[in-house]
Amino acid sequence: MSFALPPDTAAWLHQEARAGFEVAYFEALNNGWRAQGWTTAVEEGETWVVRYDIRLDEAWTTRRAEVWGRSVSGERSTVVEADGAGHWLVDGQAAPHLDGCLDVDLESSAMTNAFPVHRMALPVGAKAEAPAAYVRAVGLDVERLEQSYERLANEDTRQRYDYAAPVFNFACHLVYDESGLVLDYPGIATRAQ
Repeated sequence: MSFALPPDTAAWLHQEARAGFEVAYFEALNNGWRAQGWTTAVEEGETWVVRYDIRLDEAWTTRRAEVWGRSVSGERSTVVEADGAGHWLVDGQAAPHLDGCLDVDLESSAMTNAFPVHRMALPVGAKAEAPAAYVRAVGLDVERLEQSYERLANEDTRQRYDYAAPVFNFACHLVYDESGLVLDYPGIATRAQ
């Protein structure tokens, strides 16, 4: 299974869990991909802004993510780096709690759910665990997030997955476009562009 090339830009309207908007830009590099984006939101009465610059290798495995955030508590930044084999550094320090993770997942972003789908290229009916280095929107703390994806049968050119993140007692049905970017993330965001 392969995806079409990502568009130059995409955007998502965040809803239900928070009110906000995300815009991302994609760039092909000699050795992979670059995704840059911005999310602004109001969540539980608190405003925040997150900016990211993420580098992926040819297989869409996260290699580096620089994340900047601003909330009423101040400005923050963090850098997470991976060797592509499941070992991570957070701000230059070893992060053994992230061992085995191959993706970064930003709490602020609907776009980052594209990474494991591209990387795993699951056939219809297959299910896989995809733990991620999870960067929180406020404070930019980096945690381990256990999650899974199960590929469902296509009903058209869109791909569908059952997604679960047990720590949040959250499960939903994700719909992706032909380039592997999420179109519908129930309770979180819908594609606006």
